Amino acid sequence: MELCILDSLFINIRFLMLRIFQSLARPFIIFVERFYPNPFVFVILLTLLTFLLAFMLTDISAIEAIEAWGSGMPKLLAFMAQLSITLIAAHTLAHTDLAQNVLSKLAKLPHNHFQAYFLVVLIAGIASLIAWSLGLVVGAIMARQVGVEADKKGIKVHYPLLVASAYSGFVLWHMGYSSSSALFVATPGHILEAEMGILSVKETIFSTFNIIIALIALMAICLVCPLMHPKEDEIIHVKASTFLASSEKKNDEFDNKNTFGKHLDRSRWITLTLGILLSLFIFKWFYERGLDLNLNIVNWTFLAMGLLLTRHVDHYIELVQNASKTVGEILLQYPFYAGILGIMGGSGLVELLSNWFVTNASPDNLSFFAFLSGGLVNMFIPSGGGQWVIQGPIFINAANELGVNPAVIVMGISYGDQWTNMIQPFFTIPLLAIAGLDMRKIMGYTFVILIVTLFIFGGSLLLMGDGY
Repeated sequence: MELCILDSLFINIRFLMLRIFQSLARPFIIFVERFYPNPFVFVILLTLLTFLLAFMLTDISAIEAIEAWGSGMPKLLAFMAQLSITLIAAHTLAHTDLAQNVLSKLAKLPHNHFQAYFLVVLIAGIASLIAWSLGLVVGAIMARQVGVEADKKGIKVHYPLLVASAYSGFVLWHMGYSSSSALFVATPGHILEAEMGILSVKETIFSTFNIIIALIALMAICLVCPLMHPKEDEIIHVKASTFLASSEKKNDEFDNKNTFGKHLDRSRWITLTLGILLSLFIFKWFYERGLDLNLNIVNWTFLAMGLLLTRHVDHYIELVQNASKTVGEILLQYPFYAGILGIMGGSGLVELLSNWFVTNASPDNLSFFAFLSGGLVNMFIPSGGGQWVIQGPIFINAANELGVNPAVIVMGISYGDQWTNMIQPFFTIPLLAIAGLDMRKIMGYTFVILIVTLFIFGGSLLLMGDGY
């Protein structure tokens, strides 16, 4: 009798939560579908807004602003190259036979829509903690394959929510292996070494505090996404025939000839040798330096793993060519975001915004204000490393004056940067290129994740106080 009462209570609570989150998501879905522009239009509008804010809030002239904008556009070209390699290497690794087999088997696990959304968030979140690029690629693949398997089983899942669930896992990326701010301050010779020294990743991404918050956030998102499952008449499901397995390249006349060159192209030992050499370099790096991470090491790690797992050179090149579609629009947009960075840095706009938060801060809430500031600036500069270069000095100086542990400031800005990615469409580009969906179909749901993680990230930083 008691078990029946408990079961009934659980069902009623679940039904109530489902209605609450459906109602919460609905206005955001309508807003995004009606008013959100294409991501490229988004960056153009942000550029114009940045010019306007610079004119209104600083003393910069029109000529100076244009010069700062134009001079800023090429300043992140080196980072763009790293960004491209990161996406291509992660995409290629995720499409190797072993990775595809593992993801395919995982995609068959769900037996209802709740499990489907839960699994996609879980896998995307874990992959994002390994590397932000891997989270986007693996999340998109999982959403696609889970959608296909659900259609085969007759499970009614809303494909846009599946893809939104994959992107929701990305909200954790700065808490993991590829956190740009944490890697930045762990690198000897960084620009703030005199003010804060070198912070080991054990004090930031591998701290007990960060690990606990990451786990809490991941579990919360895993539960919230299924609760946004729409009503039956609103469900858009993906047909199993929509996504066909990628086929081998068609053989042309040259392919059919057993030439020495073609034999080399299809030789396993070439990619295996190169992968082993890269692995030896990475092993030597960690053996001599300990857990010393940077973006280049992350890139070489994924490149090495991809080479080790691919069939041969032709296969790897094919995977790289398939990955190129994930970087094209990002390469187009990133110079414009670098230009925004140039205006905000050259006009002092970032300093003005950050100083406002610092002026109103105390030792107990400085990290929370760093979080809010990081979230705001991320809307204009979706680059964790780029915004840290500008915001870091301001908040670290304030931390030194107020006696706040710099590690919580690093993570506060990092949490803010990852937080507003839920409403900043830039990083949806590679995910949606794989998922085959429009950005407007998913970001209404990620607005809800923004609200949920505000309480998790912001509340944890307030509880943490000065970090000591």
